[in-house]
Amino acid sequence: MEKKSVSLVLSSGGARGIAHIGVIEEFEEQGFKIESVAGSSMGALIAGVYAMGYLDKYKEWLLSLNKTDVLNLMDFTFSKSGLIKGEKVFKTMRSFIPDKNIEDLDIPFTAVATDIINEKEVVFDKGSVYDAIRASTAIPTVFTPVKNDDTILVDGGVLNPLPLNRVKRNDGDLLVAVDVYADIPCEECKDEDSEQKLNISSKLNIPAKLKIIDNHKKGQQNPGYLKLIDYATRAMIFKLAEMSVQLYKPDILIQISRRSGNTFDFYKAEELIETGRKAARESIEKYKKESS
Repeated sequence: MEKKSVSLVLSSGGARGIAHIGVIEEFEEQGFKIESVAGSSMGALIAGVYAMGYLDKYKEWLLSLNKTDVLNLMDFTFSKSGLIKGEKVFKTMRSFIPDKNIEDLDIPFTAVATDIINEKEVVFDKGSVYDAIRASTAIPTVFTPVKNDDTILVDGGVLNPLPLNRVKRNDGDLLVAVDVYADIPCEECKDEDSEQKLNISSKLNIPAKLKIIDNHKKGQQNPGYLKLIDYATRAMIFKLAEMSVQLYKPDILIQISRRSGNTFDFYKAEELIETGRKAARESIEKYKKESS
């Protein structure tokens, strides 16, 4: 039987976006053929690596990371435009995943970023895959932006966290969206003891007011500086993603709880991949029942 064609769109979401890997693997295992991909921020990274044909290598690397490894990949700069340069992680990735031009990929790939000078969305559908990913993942105030002559590019999630309007469509395909900002319960989530959490500020002697990840719990007063930004950003992105779903109506919507992980929880790769796999399986089963 001919495999069903899928045009796949992956949302932004920091480390939660690792769940996209499980989604991709589940769709392939169930006989779907992913023929085009688009993404924003972490979704752009996973989509780009997949389109280049190196998702297995990237997954293997992620699964090898512990908390210390994640910390060591963060090249802090404390410049006026961001706390992390982001060069170290991409240099490491380039050591085992070579760059390619988007137009040379077998699977069409699109990434989105935000031009904050001209207040518009920027779509990458040609040129270096790494350049597209770097621009799309530049979380404002966290990662330094990508600066050109007349543009400053930051995270695509600022304007289009779930770029359903940017993926290349194929005749008779299924439009599949993966949203890792969903405001739904998280059955798999585990409450860790505060001492076991990844606390960058304490390990690197960063002032308490500049905590990148803190142990703040919802309802408590005085969240850390970037935790406050994170809360505000999540609320904005959730609403934008929700509007995108309502406007473009994907055939299959896979929702992953925003509570499944924090921005820098890359050491939780195995858990997040399984979360994505489970969510995809449930959504596929639902689709098959409704379409039978």
